[in-house]
Amino acid sequence: MAHPKRKISNTRRDKRRTHYKATAPQLAICPTTGEAHVYHRAYYVEGDLYYKGKIIVPKAV
Repeated sequence: MAHPKRKISNTRRDKRRTHYKATAPQLAICPTTGEAHVYHRAYYVEGDLYYKGKIIVPKAV
């Protein structure tokens, strides 16, 4: 099994990790409701579940 011969310093470790970044999700504006939502995801507006601008699950009365 591979085993480190020397301790990696905090600076060297942190330099390697500079490329691990979280990206902000892209948001779309629904033409039907005007709400912002993540692409390719269903979303709730006032109790109704929407996907691609259409009601998938209506609000339970």
